[in-house]
Amino acid sequence: MTKNITLAHSPDPDDAFMWWPLADIDGSGPSIDVGEFEFELVMKDIESLNGDSEIGLYDITAISIANYPLVASTYQLTACGASLGDGYGPKIVCKDDVAVESLFTNECTFAVPGLRTSALAGLRILAAGRPCHWKVVDFTEIMECVASGECEAGVVIHEGQLTHEEHGLYEICDLGNWWQGETNLPLPLGGNAMKRDIDERFGNGATATISGLLLESIEFALAHREKSLAWALQWGRGIDLACTDEFVEMYVNNWTLDFGDTGKQAVLEFLQRASDVGAVSNVNELEFV
Repeated sequence: MTKNITLAHSPDPDDAFMWWPLADIDGSGPSIDVGEFEFELVMKDIESLNGDSEIGLYDITAISIANYPLVASTYQLTACGASLGDGYGPKIVCKDDVAVESLFTNECTFAVPGLRTSALAGLRILAAGRPCHWKVVDFTEIMECVASGECEAGVVIHEGQLTHEEHGLYEICDLGNWWQGETNLPLPLGGNAMKRDIDERFGNGATATISGLLLESIEFALAHREKSLAWALQWGRGIDLACTDEFVEMYVNNWTLDFGDTGKQAVLEFLQRASDVGAVSNVNELEFV
């Protein structure tokens, strides 16, 4: 009997790159042997997925690391499938080349991609208790929001990290670079989470089996990069193949294969600092499967 698994991810090149081998994308079936499981891929923006995770809508889902404390009772983080910025990450952009400190001093309004996102949590950690005002804007509209003057600054994610200059915007602060300077750790942005009741619903060992399939999917995608990039390009929102390749390389790499001890330490440090500034609720322990 087939066991159906819903896997939700954001409609972005890096997530699309990782998970297509699990599903039937062209009528020929999955590209890896998924055994008794059948994976249904669902695409939604990350803030929507954060909200959906709070009601346990999907078996496996991408979430913002900042949202994990709210859903830890329902989900465990998987060791693979994460997005960590190794010296880079969401960028604060403006129409003018100004000092980042002035944005807080002048109490500017930041366009952010969602209340539950790691981008906003990272901004609040950077603010360190200084006045910080934000407006939630769809991530695809943040650069236009700043360019039009609707908001004085914005925190861009996904391919906007590479294309903001095309919109006439200046990079004021790379949160991943700043974070690494502060902590000597990568910046944990997105995670992959699996429901805690998988074994209960699908049989003992199902969690471990599915975790193995997730890792196998990423490994297969990396080994078949040309096909993976062709699939991922569909969700690049106007970027070309070279830019898609660059973006995927940023967020599908060794960190994606396994958080490792350093990645797990980064998650704990990020959540602790975010909790200290009131950006997330406190979480004392993390479980990875």
